[in-house]
Amino acid sequence: MEEFIVDIKGVKANLPILTLPSGVKIAFFNLHGNPALTEHCGKEIAKLAVGCDVLITAESKGLQLTHVAARELGTPYYAVARKSKKLYMQDGISVSYGASITTGKAQELFLSKHDVDLIKGKNVGIVDDVISTGESLKGLEALVEKAGGKVVKKLFVLAEGDAKDRKDVEYLATIPLL
Repeated sequence: MEEFIVDIKGVKANLPILTLPSGVKIAFFNLHGNPALTEHCGKEIAKLAVGCDVLITAESKGLQLTHVAARELGTPYYAVARKSKKLYMQDGISVSYGASITTGKAQELFLSKHDVDLIKGKNVGIVDDVISTGESLKGLEALVEKAGGKVVKKLFVLAEGDAKDRKDVEYLATIPLL
């Protein structure tokens, strides 16, 4: 299998080249099941998250990354935007947003009342694994705004393609669209 090698702040990762249903090829980054890389990336993200009262991520690949970053920052909780409404979220909020590069379809994010209360009136750092088109980020930004928080940081492990040129995000390394 063809791979792309990326250096993430001194740690090399071999990313398999995968073809999306749209025909676009990506260097697929996956933290699931890789505790050493997750720890490294989470600690590096935490260095960028100074000034954030609380962090938020969308399920699922951002979960363990945000867990590590929150632990490093000493914050007792972080917010998790879910992609489907769970039983405990009946009194929460939701937003709809456009298609991400990997899903190819419009999506919705849900936030529990607990996480809404966690975010309200706080400086919030958005954390995720990869930014590409920015659609998932738009969804998270809308959710934070609706919850009454203020987005002060947008933090990613990787910026894919033209996302590397954005001035409103911070990231650890870049990968191309192939």
